[in-house]
Amino acid sequence: MGQGTPGGLSRQGLPGDRKHDGDKKDKKFEPAAPPSRVGRKQRKQKGPEAAARLPTVAPLTKCKLRLLKLERIKDYLLMEEEFVANQERLKPHEDKNEEDRSKVDDLRGSPMSVGNLEELIDENHAIVSSSVGPEYYVSILSFVDKDQLEPGCAILMHNKVLSVVGLLQDEVDPMVSVMKVEKAPLESYADIGGLDAQIQEIKEAVELPLTHPELYEDIGIKPPKGVILYGEPGTGKTLLAKAVANSTSATFLRVVGSELIQKYLGDGPKLVRELFRVADDLSPSIVFIDEIDAVGTKRYDAHSGGEREIQRTMLELLNQLDGFDSRGDVKVILATNRIESLDPALLRPGRIDRKIEFPLPDIKTRRRIFQIHTSRMTLADDVNLEEFVMTKDEFSGADIKAICTEAGLLALRERRMKVTQADFKKAKEKVMFKKKEGIPEGLYM
Repeated sequence: MGQGTPGGLSRQGLPGDRKHDGDKKDKKFEPAAPPSRVGRKQRKQKGPEAAARLPTVAPLTKCKLRLLKLERIKDYLLMEEEFVANQERLKPHEDKNEEDRSKVDDLRGSPMSVGNLEELIDENHAIVSSSVGPEYYVSILSFVDKDQLEPGCAILMHNKVLSVVGLLQDEVDPMVSVMKVEKAPLESYADIGGLDAQIQEIKEAVELPLTHPELYEDIGIKPPKGVILYGEPGTGKTLLAKAVANSTSATFLRVVGSELIQKYLGDGPKLVRELFRVADDLSPSIVFIDEIDAVGTKRYDAHSGGEREIQRTMLELLNQLDGFDSRGDVKVILATNRIESLDPALLRPGRIDRKIEFPLPDIKTRRRIFQIHTSRMTLADDVNLEEFVMTKDEFSGADIKAICTEAGLLALRERRMKVTQADFKKAKEKVMFKKKEGIPEGLYM
């Protein structure tokens, strides 16, 4: 018997060997996975670039929910904005106007009244008055500088409770500031025909005391305080005052007498005081009051409040002209064409020291006035001004100027560049017709 496996069984006949053979037959070939990168291995970057690089993050479900929530909030806010806009558009106009009015009032602030401080009672109370009401006992607010408060000063008061809320410093009436002549008139003494004696008198009474006061001190007299210019209308009173304003370097204040008559009680005398106070502050100065007969008429028994107020204004003017306080370097020039209607107290020496009369021009003065007004006119060869100079008609300086102007207009109407004698004759007839308010002599026979 030959040798063999113990037990008489061979290796191929084992059941385990058949199982391993079946596994090898079932397993297929799988290729190896490709490499994740090609080339050399990259090193990790360091520095700010690496720190600033954002990683790729894929949105999660929680992020999507949050986005949806924010979008719903945005939609709600848009709806709310549209609702509010519709409500504003549909809001009643009266309420909106009232709201706008209240906003404007808040921005503008509450108005304040202007009054005068009559008397200080103590540190916190005073008696005040306004131009349109009685006196009141009111309080002084704590932020008002009480050291500057004095009787007679202008103050600001609350419009309802009338308490003192402020102080008007260096208060000047706007009407007085308008009276100051900023630009000197163009008229000079050379533009005045004749009136040599009147020019000499006003220079001695007004200009010389302001420029050379030592001359009056050496001779031992006081210079005149004021002058009055009176005469027929159109004789050159206001023209002479303009020449004084043109030639002097002093402050010139001009006022018409009717401007001193105010509506409310006490405003007229207050304006007169303010006028002379400003003149004293700006001294040396000249105060020219034209048409003084509007406020300086003779006193009589007044039956109305307006007439009594005019008389009180004149009394204040008398006090300022020659009162208790000295005026200093303030000269007064008055002008009127009705001197007979003025109050004697206004014309007495001490107030008005010189009365300068302006008569109608004589032959020499007429010739000079004609020369002044025709110096710039282009006259024809047939013009003879001596015919108008020697006429018997009473011409004032204003009438002569009107004749020259009218003659130039007649020549301009006919498109002529020269004024003829016929133009002057027609102009004279027209001016005399307007002056006499009648028919020229010899027109209807």
